[in-house]
Amino acid sequence: MRYFNAFLILLFTLLFSCKEDTDPPNMVFIIADDISWNDFGCYSNGDVRTPNIDRLASEGLKFNNVYLTASSCSPSRTSIISGRYPHNTGAAELHTPLPAHLTVFPEELRKAGYHTGASGKWHMGEPAKRGFDTLTITDIGPGGEKHWLNMIRERPMDKPFFFWLASIDAHRDWSADTCPNPHDPDLLTVSAGLADMAGTRQDLASYYNEVQRFDRYVGLVFDELKKQEVLDNTLVIVMADNGRPFPRAKTRVYDSGMKTPFIAWWPAGIEQPGTEVNALVSIIDLAPTFTSLAGLEPDKYYQGKSFSELFLNPAASFRNYVFAEHNWHDYEAYERMVRSVEYMYVYNGRPQFANQGPADAVTSPSMQDLYKLEAAGKLNSDQLDVLVSPRKEEELFYMADDPVQLLNVTGKPDHAPGLEMMRTMLRMWQQQTADTKPGELTPDWYLRKADSYVQTKMHGIRGEMPGASLRADTVTRGGPF
Repeated sequence: MRYFNAFLILLFTLLFSCKEDTDPPNMVFIIADDISWNDFGCYSNGDVRTPNIDRLASEGLKFNNVYLTASSCSPSRTSIISGRYPHNTGAAELHTPLPAHLTVFPEELRKAGYHTGASGKWHMGEPAKRGFDTLTITDIGPGGEKHWLNMIRERPMDKPFFFWLASIDAHRDWSADTCPNPHDPDLLTVSAGLADMAGTRQDLASYYNEVQRFDRYVGLVFDELKKQEVLDNTLVIVMADNGRPFPRAKTRVYDSGMKTPFIAWWPAGIEQPGTEVNALVSIIDLAPTFTSLAGLEPDKYYQGKSFSELFLNPAASFRNYVFAEHNWHDYEAYERMVRSVEYMYVYNGRPQFANQGPADAVTSPSMQDLYKLEAAGKLNSDQLDVLVSPRKEEELFYMADDPVQLLNVTGKPDHAPGLEMMRTMLRMWQQQTADTKPGELTPDWYLRKADSYVQTKMHGIRGEMPGASLRADTVTRGGPF
């Protein structure tokens, strides 16, 4: 079987190299801020309006099982750009920079002759900037997309290009309610974990307005590339850095926080356009994919592998496991997750705390509505999830019966073998990647229950970073694949 798999990879590589001429593809990577995997129309969300992204999905590939390594903006982004897990980047927590000794894949593309540019939200520190010829960083809103088109228009026309286009949509605070054709709060579907109340409905409408604005800019980028007549050999990828900024989404390791929408569009390189890809993929696989498409060998620090074979054979399997982590983001946290086709297993190293999400979710109108229901004694079991304390140390979800991770089956005899297998995989991953659970983690910087940002006495104090004691930022192994 091992030799057969190697033969298939070689065959796909040869087919890929022969499909078109040898010109390396242009690459446009568009990353949204705080948008959950099922908040585009092409992922069956009937409330939001995303016609441009939906068109790319219908003409390209829609990936259904791409997982982030952290549902938190800066750890997620540094993981993408370095091809490494958060605790292996030295930047496992929110607002910590990527260290200088690690490679970022745009600098490899740059060395290979690509013109590289980044525009919009950053949050990855100074060393990561060395991968780009042009930078227009806008870490505050609204939108963050205003420089995208100028960057594309002003590129050198004699080089292949890579653009990292990062929006601030849909990050709080909301700023798109005055955009054309806003969403009507009264017409929206309120998910089971939220309160069907006026504040939550308006919160969702404002969020969808930002998603819609993001979609508009995706369409403008597509139109500009079409105008320049470079679309045929341009790979366009659209995804998000973490789940929506609502309760039980952003920072959580469940699908609501850790699974990302992922659209790939590329006429010259996709064999079966309009197809869905169900293979498990981790975003640490992006860096080796981009560099392999440019004809480069993977950097020694990349912990992922290229999934370029899926462009040719969307039905192929790829990973057996994906892994993710939840470290400090406003509040003390330590969670680890492993997902297979059959199961998701979660280890919670801080079970004494509620898992209410980051401060922007805690202070949101949607959370305030949940507090009102709590005070009235009217919370259902789904809504109660974000307020439960203490929590279970272990959770196991059987994906076929529970795709949204609501029923913990750790105590079910039928799932005992699955529980032991997933525990083993997680421990193996932690050992091979030098993950640690420090005794003194970064503490809460804000009150866990408030209607505004209220700082604690520990605000600004950092604890020990996971992996730091074992120099995890120097480890090259990626764990089970």
